[in-house]
Amino acid sequence: MLFSCKPPDVKPQVYKWNIPKGFPLPNVPKNNPMTTAKVSLGKQLFFDENLSFNQTTSCGSCHLPQFAFAEPKTTAIGATGQLIKRNSQSLVNVAYNSNLTWAHSGLNQIEQQILIPMFSENPIELGITGHEDKVLNRFKSQTYLALFNEAFNDKQVTFDRIVKALASYVRSLTSFGSPFDKYAYQGNDDALSDAAKRGMELFFSEKLECFHCHGGFNFTQSSQHENQKLDLRPFHNTGLYNVDGKGAYPLFDQGLIEATLQPKDMGKFRAPTLRNVSVSAPYMHDGSLATLEDVIEFYASGGRGHGKTNPLKSAFIKGFELQPKQKQDLIEFLQSLTDQKFLNSNLNRH
Repeated sequence: MLFSCKPPDVKPQVYKWNIPKGFPLPNVPKNNPMTTAKVSLGKQLFFDENLSFNQTTSCGSCHLPQFAFAEPKTTAIGATGQLIKRNSQSLVNVAYNSNLTWAHSGLNQIEQQILIPMFSENPIELGITGHEDKVLNRFKSQTYLALFNEAFNDKQVTFDRIVKALASYVRSLTSFGSPFDKYAYQGNDDALSDAAKRGMELFFSEKLECFHCHGGFNFTQSSQHENQKLDLRPFHNTGLYNVDGKGAYPLFDQGLIEATLQPKDMGKFRAPTLRNVSVSAPYMHDGSLATLEDVIEFYASGGRGHGKTNPLKSAFIKGFELQPKQKQDLIEFLQSLTDQKFLNSNLNRH
């Protein structure tokens, strides 16, 4: 007798993290486990302009691989040409971030954050709202249906699956191959120049206090992983502004206070990772500092303009003096955090 049976489900291949031994694994939501197929689908979606309502913009338009998935513009520009008020953050090791975006303590999963550029109406980024069916239909090609089938074991195209695939790809963007990593974690004393080593001593000194906000293996206080479950709320007021003499930031972007409504959160923004920082200029939430030299000068001055006397400024931003040679040493150390292999490996979008 012949029986008609449904073929058994094919179990997706579990994703193999590109993380050296000794580093913790990122936390991953139970409802979106990492698989190779989901990461592959997410990569295709990430660079596809069909994800924007007018087919002009992709996630990769504002997060370019050669710039550590940041963008060399002061602030991003959406699909309609509308200026976004903040600088595009690097996505390096974003899987470890305890908080997403520059200033929102309630966004702690990549799946949550991705919804903002997709569906936000003010500002418009990808502009999907009101065009949902049209956008979904673009991903029902033979190529994409095969990718959805591999990732989810059937060919149904939904925004939930698009978000999960994008989140999986973004989580896969791990970087641990810089000269600093080779020196600090692989025991290669020759991986850093003498100047970079001197710069490293300055970076981790109490005189500069950089490490208080940019500490740990990911060079940011904003980290969670399998061995670290605490949310450190890594938002800081660095003294960029003080428009009223009482600590206020410009009305168009006042930082964490916009999410919490707590006066103490005025001007607070998340300290980003410094991994690959030499290629992710410009800096700060508003892209107002163009170079690493500008950043060092800003912190050496204890803030900028009236921001130096901002009463809400972090206690760690108190200023310091460096000789020109010391500044160059510090820059060389920051440049040693560049993982060229990571940058090169992500240039291929297929």
